Amino acid sequence: MGVQGLEASTRSLAWFGTPDPQMHRALAQAGWRVVAIDPCGDDAAAMIRGIDAWVALVEFDAETPLRLVEQLASQHPEVQWLALVQPDELAKPAVRDLIRFAFFDYFTPPLDVGQLGLALGHAWGKARLGRVDGAPKAVDLDGMVGASRAMHALALRIRKFVPVDVAVLVTGETGTGKELAARTLHRLSARASGPFVAINCGALPEKLVQSELFGHERGAFTDAATRKIGRIEAAHGGTVFLDEIGDLPLEAQANLLRFLQDGTIERVGGHQPIRVDARVVAATHVDLERAVAEGSFREDLYYRLNVLRLHMPSLRERNGDVELLAHHFLDAFRREHGTRVRGFTQAAKDAMAAYPWPGNVRELMNRVRRAAVMADGPLITPAHLELAEPDGMLPAFSLESARDSAERDMILDCLRESRFNVSECARRLKVSRVTVYRLCKKHGLARSRTSSADGP
Repeated sequence: MGVQGLEASTRSLAWFGTPDPQMHRALAQAGWRVVAIDPCGDDAAAMIRGIDAWVALVEFDAETPLRLVEQLASQHPEVQWLALVQPDELAKPAVRDLIRFAFFDYFTPPLDVGQLGLALGHAWGKARLGRVDGAPKAVDLDGMVGASRAMHALALRIRKFVPVDVAVLVTGETGTGKELAARTLHRLSARASGPFVAINCGALPEKLVQSELFGHERGAFTDAATRKIGRIEAAHGGTVFLDEIGDLPLEAQANLLRFLQDGTIERVGGHQPIRVDARVVAATHVDLERAVAEGSFREDLYYRLNVLRLHMPSLRERNGDVELLAHHFLDAFRREHGTRVRGFTQAAKDAMAAYPWPGNVRELMNRVRRAAVMADGPLITPAHLELAEPDGMLPAFSLESARDSAERDMILDCLRESRFNVSECARRLKVSRVTVYRLCKKHGLARSRTSSADGP
């Protein structure tokens, strides 16, 4: 069975569902690496980036989570999306609208291999239009630097959010640059000439939260000798950035909700509403949905803040950006301090590529700055970065190494026993196929064999 319209080079296709084994083999023979992904999985978005998929195909049936699919498609506008949809599902307005606005093409079963091959080739060609030599161009969006697909998607969303003067919720791990994104939104907006006021909600003294945010009148409480303008009022005409919004006490959440609803505040001890014109950008590294479910965060406030959502990718999700960012930080440090350091040894580059960066971009920046000070010659080494050599070993009695070793041995034994049939291995381990793929990638196991066709 042949597939028309495809080139010989290997390309990745993210298949949300369970591809037919015969279809899987035909696509593999035509140069496609087909990776099955569970759209409900927590790592679905990360897997798209991890396999560098330019094209994705979603199987639509009665169980398909439309909101999750819509979110994935909006987070990855650089990917060309195709749909395999049951006729009964295509009759639903919500499904039709999603496919019409977010998808490149769609099919109804039975799926014709030749027709799919042509569509995949066209979709891949369209995805390639925004690339140079098969790779995305580097972007520098007001200091936010990167060339990865995740960075391109982030830059696109920021540009779309800039002219829309409503609240933005920025999410992501610590150190991913949430405040930098908020400042970028401000500096590129019509409010750029106004103030940018950053507030760390987690650092505010509990007894002074209301006063810090909304101000107070003279005599409002002991030691209130003069009137104080709160930080939200100080942001009039500009942007207020509420970092770690999940740490805000419930009482202050109620007053913030009122400001978001009608644009007014009241100082502590005051009774006169004060109108404040400020755009709100909030940030958090915690799961606000869970906080709402647990009762520690107001649901109505969450929906007021979550009008536009901007997710900051971790450095692990930004394939190829580590070296680019390292040079960017080194160049900035050289201009500021005049250091004679000019670059990185190959071993340092390899060490940075192998390191997981739990502290994300902030950790990378700090390590590069420290290395620039400690370097004796023109090049930074792994030792200057305080990173192990790429082939370095973990300590002999490391608990983490013991766990990883046991996990790797278990996966490898299961793959061997199942003759590298990923579906069978997943059934034996009582996990999803996506989990098996993720663990194989984590431990570098049988990349060529696990990417071949397997059972349903």
